[in-house]
Parts: sequence; C-alpha cells; structure tokens
Amino acid sequence: MKLTMGEVAGFIGASSGVPDRLVRGYSIDSRTLLPGDLFFAIRGPRFDGHKFVGQVQEKGAAGAIVEQAFYASAEVECRPSMCAVADTHVALQVISREVRRIWGKPLLAVTGSTGKSTTKEMIAAILGRRFAVLRSPGNLNNDFGLPLALLGLEPEHDIAVMELGMSAAGEIARLARLAEPQVGVVTNVAPAHLQFFDSVNAIALAKRELIDYLATTGPNAVAVLNEDDERVRKFAEGFPGRVVTFGFSDKATFRAMDVKPGTGIGSAFRVVSPEWQAEFTLPLPGWYNIQNALAAIAASSVYAIPPEEMRHALAGFQNLHQRSEILTLPREVTVINDCYNSNPLAMESMLQALASWPGARRRIVVAGEMLELGPTAPELHRGVGRKCAQSGAAWVIGVQGDARSLVEGAVEGGIPPLQGQFFPDAKSAGEFCQTLIAPGDLILVKGSRGVHLETVIEMLMKQNSGVRSQESQSKFET
Repeated sequence: MKLTMGEVAGFIGASSGVPDRLVRGYSIDSRTLLPGDLFFAIRGPRFDGHKFVGQVQEKGAAGAIVEQAFYASAEVECRPSMCAVADTHVALQVISREVRRIWGKPLLAVTGSTGKSTTKEMIAAILGRRFAVLRSPGNLNNDFGLPLALLGLEPEHDIAVMELGMSAAGEIARLARLAEPQVGVVTNVAPAHLQFFDSVNAIALAKRELIDYLATTGPNAVAVLNEDDERVRKFAEGFPGRVVTFGFSDKATFRAMDVKPGTGIGSAFRVVSPEWQAEFTLPLPGWYNIQNALAAIAASSVYAIPPEEMRHALAGFQNLHQRSEILTLPREVTVINDCYNSNPLAMESMLQALASWPGARRRIVVAGEMLELGPTAPELHRGVGRKCAQSGAAWVIGVQGDARSLVEGAVEGGIPPLQGQFFPDAKSAGEFCQTLIAPGDLILVKGSRGVHLETVIEMLMKQNSGVRSQESQSKFET
C-alpha cells in the first residue's frame, strides 16, 4: 500500500524529515530494492541491514527504518530520510498490521506441514475467477515474509490469501495477529521441523494456533480442516465458529470420490458436498494434490464461488516454480523438479506419484537430506528409503548428511547395493546422474532447500540442451 513517510512514521511513533515523500514499495533486501521503496534495516544472525543504508539511499530509496543508535551515529545530512526506532523488525510488523487494518477487507490464511503453498495458490486461482486477489508471493510466510506480503495490499484488492509458516511454537499465533484472518485453512500435520519440537503432537499444537486465533474473533470465523488428518480433525472441538471439512472421508463436508487417471499425469474426480456434486480434473499427479484441491474448494465455498468456476480454475491450474515442475529432456527423459523443500510425509507422497507414473522405463530417486528433523532424523530417513524401494525405484541416490541413512533404508528394502548411492553434495550427485540417465527414465529430484538440488537439475539440463517444460503437467508442491 502506498503511504507517505509521515504516515509510516506515525504508525511506529517516529518522526520523518520528509513526511510528504511517497513510499512506493517495501524491502528488507538492498539487492532487490527499487527506487521509491522503504528499506527496513533488519539486524539478523548473518547480515546487518544497517550496513546497506547508504547503498539504498544511493539507489533512490524513499527512506529507511533504522535503529536509534544507528540514527544517532549517522551523518546529519543523511538523517532526514531515516525513521529511528528501537527494533526495526517490530516496526516492519507494526506497519504491516496497520496497512492490513486500513485495507480492512476479507483475508484467508493457510497453514499446514505440507501442501500449504499449493493450497494457497489453488485458493487464489479459484477466488480470482470472481475477485481481485492478493496472495502472498512464493512462500513469504514467516515473521519477515508475511509482513512484506501484507504491505502489498492495495485498495483495488477484494480479498487476500496468505500463507502462515512456522518453525517454533507461538509463531503462527503472532502471524495470525498480524494478518487478522476471518477464515483459516489447515492442510495437515506431519513430522516437519522436529528439530524444534519434541513430538508431532507438539507440531499440531503449533498449527492449531491459527484456529485458536480465529476462535477469539467470534462466531463468524470459519475453520477449514482436513477430515482425513486425525490431529487436524480435532481442531474443530470447541471451535465457536463455522467448521468446513475436506477429504476422502465420507464425513467430510467436501469429499472426493471416483478418483481416476486424467489427461497426462493428472487426475479426475468427483466432489460431493451437501449442496452440489461436480466432476473435476486436475493437471497434477497424486492423491495429496487432490486433497490440496479439496482444501481450496472448501475454502472457496465460504465466498460462494460456484462449482463451475472452481472447475475451470483447477483444470488450468499452474503451481509455483520447483514444486515438482515436470521437465521433459531429449530422448523422453522426464524430470520431476521438486527441489524446493522436503519432509517425510511429502517425500512419501511424491513416491506414491512416482510409483503410479505411466510408461517409465526406470524410476530414479535423487533424494536430498530432509533438514530440521532432530534426533530422529536418521530413522526417518531410513524409513523413507524403504518407501523408495517399495515405490519401484531402480536407483536411489542420496545427497548430503542423513540422506546416507535413506540410501541404507533403500538397500534394506531391496534396492541392489550398487544401485543405492550416496554423495556428500549436489554437484557430485549431478555428475553421477549425468552418466546414469538413459532414454525413457523418470527422475524424481526432491530434498530440503539447504541441499541445493537445483544444481542437479541444472546439470541435467545443461547436458541435455533443448529442455522443455510440460505446461499442462507442471508443478505440484509438498
């Protein structure tokens, strides 16, 4: 939202030497800042944004939010464009909350261990058939990303769809207080971020914070919950507002039935609700993407979107980059590029899609380490390795750290020892894959972001120039 520096300063109890200057955008990264943007000098564990204040001023920033000590030490002629505060991160959050309140229109929030980005994108696609929608870009879903997403709200937007992520208890509660949603969607609860939690039940409590926030807002709030997930299903207990459920269960408000293969790698299914039934197609593989679609259908029903509009939006749905983008290399080699992130449930879901993929000569899994799983990480990786063997994988290639245990599990599950290989980094794994790939192969590349498996994708594409993306078969996320 476009504000003046004077308005921004008023929100955070500061003063501005250029109160009439218009702020055209917001940034915490000096590398991507555009002229007219307001820069927040965030002090983080690796970088201190205050070191780049001079640089952003030269780039034409509208101003900078800085700490009081930095302001006091700055050259006098540089101070007019600065607003001094005790904590620049808090200032970012306060300003975003004020922008959200000024905008004042409906906002829907999505959380869950897997599928939240895809579900958010599907909801935005459906609502976009009738409304002007702002959705959080990419996965801007944390204490920094969500405020930046909220600052993108403009008067012309009718509705907003925001993703809420977390790596610690209390984080979703804070994000919900910033976003102030009226509708909350929970996709599922799974063993992700176990490094920061002592159990999956503790993760469930953290995800429930979104529903607990909604409960404080009164009977008009709506909770959209996964009926197939036992932990999420319990979030409805004691909720004072309206509960809408989705899933394959016959108890779900929006239920998928008669699932069958669709065009290409996609699915066709029938959705049954209390008010209507309709046939849907989805250009994404896997039951979990049907579940993501059901969540989007259930959430969109709150805004009275007709089923025909939902059908059109999902039939042409295109997901985010690196959420299992389907690439076809020369010689009919297919690569599933899902290297954005990973956890055990997401990996097992992808392996199910791999097993059911039609026409593959060999199924090859390039599995990066799943990070933030805590002390149970080796056994969780070993279990996923056994699932790799059960999926019909001919080769399992582990990359980095605990992925060694994944390869061991695959061999325990029946993969020939020579066809289970471990590499310490993505580059060495990519070099091996370049020698391994043959016509007709199907390769799943999936791992946590910190493993950088995009390197493997880039090496395969460089070796096989002429890569093309299957537009109608692209992208499904964890």
